[in-house]
Amino acid sequence: MKKFAVVATMATALLGSTAIHAAELEVTHWWTSAGEAAAIAEFAKVFEEETGHTWVDSALSGSGTGANPVIISRIIGGDPMGATQMNTGRDAEELIQAGLMRDLTEIVGDMNIEEFYVDASLLEPCRYEGGLYCLPINIHSWDWLWLSTAAYEEIGQPVPTNWDEYVASWPALQEAGILPFGLATGWPFSGIPGALMAGLGGPELVLAINRDKDPEAVRGPEFRKVAEALDNLRSVVSPETMVPSFGDVGNQLLEGTAAGNIHGDWLAGDLQIAGGVPGEDYECLPGLGFGTQLSGGGDSFYFPVLPEGTDPEVIQAQEQLARILISPEAQLNFNLVKGSMPIRTDIDLSGANACMQKAIALLDNGLLPSGDFSLSSDVQQQLQDLNTEFLDDDSITVDDYIERYASIIESAE
Repeated sequence: MKKFAVVATMATALLGSTAIHAAELEVTHWWTSAGEAAAIAEFAKVFEEETGHTWVDSALSGSGTGANPVIISRIIGGDPMGATQMNTGRDAEELIQAGLMRDLTEIVGDMNIEEFYVDASLLEPCRYEGGLYCLPINIHSWDWLWLSTAAYEEIGQPVPTNWDEYVASWPALQEAGILPFGLATGWPFSGIPGALMAGLGGPELVLAINRDKDPEAVRGPEFRKVAEALDNLRSVVSPETMVPSFGDVGNQLLEGTAAGNIHGDWLAGDLQIAGGVPGEDYECLPGLGFGTQLSGGGDSFYFPVLPEGTDPEVIQAQEQLARILISPEAQLNFNLVKGSMPIRTDIDLSGANACMQKAIALLDNGLLPSGDFSLSSDVQQQLQDLNTEFLDDDSITVDDYIERYASIIESAE
């Protein structure tokens, strides 16, 4: 790891103090939906109130698939932002290895992060050659089935309690003119296979594929259940029924025009902003109603090395933001809006909604490694391309899908 071009001169003891001269700190992220924008605003508010610096918000569209290339290109190209959100996982590992991210070890060294992180494994992708290069700020999971109360009232059936009951309700929903499954265009489909893997295949399958990268597990009977469920799902989805964003799917659920959706728990933030109440307007089933463990990743913040000659106040602002992001106040305010689980174990979550409370109850069982967490960006992209092709092309059989998936895992590092 090459040495950083700039070194902060401010002592760690002063990192939490108010800045003498206000600086502007550009922060990039891909949180653009209503719920996401409201959540990131909570971080910005605490940062500006506690430091006197200015948070310069640079929101990038396209989620990680669209934003990551822009973020990486800017850092490599010598135009780094002050801080950036990326997935907790391997998305930034080459930037870290190239010495383009700041080591945060001393900056947060007195905060005892190993003691309050709810799952210390979240920190593993942030570590490199003894350094700490990112800070996970939440725990997100894709493994949720969201169901519309209004849709099931329309067909006179109780809201399902698991995936099997949900699939069994599809004919009645279609007869009533209700979409069995709401889906947004683009990246939202990419997380569905992993959620099916965790819910239908179970923890051992997730570990075998994501952690051990065992292609024979893909070729086995448990993954075949996943592939067949995905095949079944694509039979009730068509391009004509897709909507532009996952927030639009949330509106479909509240309206009752779509009955269900598999999506990450960040959908809860948009449902909350739209006025939806879990248990009344919609139901949320972790692990698709079956799982006792959630696969987890989430979001981390990275702090790029800034060019020589950068205003020391900007460097100080980086350090202050790093500490604030994992502080109790910011963690509580952000995650209650975002819908994600906080990384701290020492904050009062009595105000969390029913969906977050379900997730928290499963944390004691440990987190399963999501694909974002354990697979390289290249492998993730290959799988996403395969999943998109499978959705779009009915001529790709279940057997074809399984073998192509196995081949990708077989070559994964």
